[in-house]
Amino acid sequence: MNTMILAIDIGNTNIVIGCIDKNKVYFTARTATDRTKTEDQYGIQIKNILELYSIDRNEITGGIISSVVPPVSNAIKSAVTMVIGKQPLIVGPGVKNGLNIVMDNPASVGSDLIVNAVAALAQHKPPMIIIDMGTATTLSVIDENKNYIGGCIIPGVKISIDALSLRTAQLPAISLESPKHAIGKNTVDCMRSGVLYGNAAMIDGMIERLTAEISGDKKVTAIATGGLAKVVIPHCRHEIIIDDELLLKGLYIIYCKNQ
Repeated sequence: MNTMILAIDIGNTNIVIGCIDKNKVYFTARTATDRTKTEDQYGIQIKNILELYSIDRNEITGGIISSVVPPVSNAIKSAVTMVIGKQPLIVGPGVKNGLNIVMDNPASVGSDLIVNAVAALAQHKPPMIIIDMGTATTLSVIDENKNYIGGCIIPGVKISIDALSLRTAQLPAISLESPKHAIGKNTVDCMRSGVLYGNAAMIDGMIERLTAEISGDKKVTAIATGGLAKVVIPHCRHEIIIDDELLLKGLYIIYCKNQ
């Protein structure tokens, strides 16, 4: 029997909501993370999103949630239970994910990073580097033996822009269009160049450093996901696969492992 599940990832800025079965992702939606919202408000929002994408709630056989925002997790868990009539699985200690985490404190690895790694390993050959561009930009490293061995955390693109306009008197808030040239001719283009090309160059540079540490001369696969990947990754010089649906695919795999 084909199992369609409701998969939700709660990030610091956005909540990603989607329905997925073993054959396809039916939709991916994003809504702002709001610590003040009640379970009823989240319930209405999830119900409306399902209706927007013409999903029949009765066809959803279960739910799974990963979260890096504990205060919001319980409200979303209750909301999902109300909407689909089944209690969702929460990614965390005690939930089987099949990933071997070689870190000082494996329990401290963010559930979103674990979910991304599970999905990437199901689709690509290690060693690999997974780039997740959300509130923070994270790079996770999987070695050739499929071990999650660590990575790095960098202030995200939006954090950089907000810090620039907040902490400097004369720099405005900007939108993220690509500048035509790396050398900007006005303040806004200079900022866009710094943020977009600067982040692209940083990702290229980190891929080189991480690759040197893990692979010797083996080819390392780079996969990017997250809300801002489509904006920044095209400016990178390395070959990087963009996969918008990585998180949902990982949540589906973990859900199936725990049935």
